[in-house]
Amino acid sequence: MLVMRGSMRFSVLACVIAACTLTACNAPAPPASEQAQAQAADTPQVTADTSSQPARSTDQPAPGEAAAPAAPEVTPAAFVDKVWRVKSSSAVEADTVYAFLADGTLVIDSPNGTPMHGQWRFEGGKLTMVEEGQSYPTDILRLDASELHLRSHNPGTPVDIVLTLAPNEPLPKAK
Repeated sequence: MLVMRGSMRFSVLACVIAACTLTACNAPAPPASEQAQAQAADTPQVTADTSSQPARSTDQPAPGEAAAPAAPEVTPAAFVDKVWRVKSSSAVEADTVYAFLADGTLVIDSPNGTPMHGQWRFEGGKLTMVEEGQSYPTDILRLDASELHLRSHNPGTPVDIVLTLAPNEPLPKAK
């Protein structure tokens, strides 16, 4: 009888282990959203092969993207042969006078210095200021009857200059 009890215990124990194992194998499946997330995490991301397409500049928006506001349409007549006074700037002294003369002379007169004579060019809708032999591409950010906002691309950081029309100031002469 003792032997029978031991084998019966073994049989019961074997049945309990088998039942637990089968129950664990039939655990409820995770929700479909969790399965999709797990599957997406296991799937490598594939991108389109663009090796045969021409390179696209990141300066220009792709078709359908919003373009940055364009620079104002400017002609030299809007700022030439007028005297402009620095209202504010990231590097130029306030009250410095700029004059873009019709012959291409640029006169810059600081309140605490001697007038400097350089050149300016307006070609292909782009302004270039030449100071002491160094050319600086210059963006015209805003121009109206009383204000001229420039961004001069000097070495290092660009220099922003906000100029206001100085109608009572005499136009300087070229050298």
